[in-house]
Formats: sequence, C-alpha cells, structure tokens
Amino acid sequence: MDAATRSAQLPSAGLEPPSGFQHRLAHGDQEAVVAEVGATLRAYTVSGRPAILGFDVTEPATHAHGQTLLPWPGRVGNGRYRWQGVDHQLPLDEPGLTNAIHGLVRWANWTNDAPATDRVVMRHRLHPRDGYPFCLDLMATYLLDDGGLRVTLAATNLSGVPAPYGAGSHPYLAVDRDLVDGWRLRVPAATRLRTDSRMLPTGREPVAGTEFDFREPRVIGHTQLDTAFTDLVRDPDGLARVSLEAPDGRRLVLWSDRACPWLVLFSGDPMRSSERRRGLAVEPMTCPPDAFRSGEDVIALQPGETATACWGIDVTGFRG
Repeated sequence: MDAATRSAQLPSAGLEPPSGFQHRLAHGDQEAVVAEVGATLRAYTVSGRPAILGFDVTEPATHAHGQTLLPWPGRVGNGRYRWQGVDHQLPLDEPGLTNAIHGLVRWANWTNDAPATDRVVMRHRLHPRDGYPFCLDLMATYLLDDGGLRVTLAATNLSGVPAPYGAGSHPYLAVDRDLVDGWRLRVPAATRLRTDSRMLPTGREPVAGTEFDFREPRVIGHTQLDTAFTDLVRDPDGLARVSLEAPDGRRLVLWSDRACPWLVLFSGDPMRSSERRRGLAVEPMTCPPDAFRSGEDVIALQPGETATACWGIDVTGFRG
C-alpha cells in the first residue's frame, strides 16, 4: 500500500486512524468497513442505513465495538488459569475488576490476505508470550452476499503442544437511532449465567419466568443485559438465530453455527450518552466467560489443527 492510498483513509492529513487502515467491502446496497486494528467490523450499512452501532474513523473502538475476540472471548478472573498442569498469568486489561478480557488480538494489527470487492480475509500471527505461550495462525473472513454479512473465524495451532482456545465477536446490532427499549427481541436460549460483581459466572439458571426469557419475541423495555445465554434452540439448518425488530418492522437477524453454543447480549448501559442503549451487542462465542478457568467448552487445539466458527447478520428483513 503506497502513501497516497493510505492517505485517502486518514481523517485529516498526516494523521493515522486509531483503528488503522480501513478495508471497504461492497455488495449491492450493502457496504462494510473492516479495520486493520483487531480485524474490527467498524461499520456496516444497508441502503445507507446503519445495521450496526459502529464508530467513527477518528476514534478507537470502545466497549469492544465490532472487535474480534481471540484466543478467548469474555473475562478470565484474575487473568490466571491452569492448562495441562501449568499455571499461567495473563495481563489484567480490565484492572477495575481484576480480569483479563476478550483475548490478545483486538488491538493488534491484522493484514488483508486476499483483497476483493465483497470480502476481506484478515490474518494475524499470534506468537507466544507470557500468559499464553502458544503460537496461532488466526484468520477472520468477512463476506457480503445477497443475504447479508457472513463472518468466519479460524485458528490453526502452530505450536508443538495443545493450546487452549476460544473464539468470539462483538458486533452491536442497530435497527434505528432510538433506544433499544422499544425493540422486539427474540433469543432462542433456555439458560443464562448468573454473575457476581466482577461479571464472573457464579452458576446457571433457566430463563423461564425471568426478565431474561426472550424465547418468544417481546419488547426489551428496561431490561439491562450483560448476560451469557446457552442451551440454544437451533433451526433445522443447525443455526441459532437472534432477531431484533424495530417498531417500524425492520428486522435484523444474527445467526451462529454449532461451533458457537454461547451468546452474550449487552444492552450498553455503561456507555456514553450518545451510545447508551442505542445498540444491542449480540456476541457469538464458542465458550462462556471465564472458560479458561472453568474449562467449559475450551477447545484443546492440537498441533496443526484448525478450529472454525461462523456467524452472520441476515439483512433481508431490514430493507424497505
């Protein structure tokens, strides 16, 4: 990439965007922007209308907007876990709650391996480090087609020993510019995780009879969500679908494949006033929060093995 090409991506002359180079995708009435830093989905529009709550090119991602969560999603309490008899200490990048959070690559530079109009294939080599002494070749593929956006996350273990691994993404769905309170939500999940004051899991409970039961579509109202869901009911094609519908009937559907038995929903209550409750994070995850400590659904990625997970946003009900 020459200087002239890169300068076209800058918010003003001589400045580097906080999220790095901006990779632009287009297909029909859809446009998306994937940023170099974190292989982050920074923007996604359909017929000029935002389908996600993105962020401006002059700003860094906040609250994990659109970021890729590898090699684990969610929190690791105290950043400390045990793997195959060895204790490991991760950096505490959520110091207020004394947690490690959302992996190691969301602030790293990724490269576009196969430029095309309707897709980007972002790659990053994660080398061994304190707390995670394993080497992974990571890939995040974003593709636009007639139905919407499709994302595939992949990791190949280049180490000589098994590596603990989990994957997730952090998109915020947005069907209008009003608060999420008036949106109708459906989440095909029978169980949620309870959490403590550090947002670490303390147990499970059925959603039946609680404010977290969205198995039938209903208005979100004042429900505050920062909640992990599981026991997902899947459609005959094997996909679990979360639907979000605005009062005017426009609808987005986030789907995830069987590699993702977990979803975290976050209504953005701690965010700044311009973004607070104006998007709903729907995070497909291969394992729950604090999985590196609990071991639940952590993938023991063998040397040379590749793990993949797919999710996407169906926008067929978003137009018109």
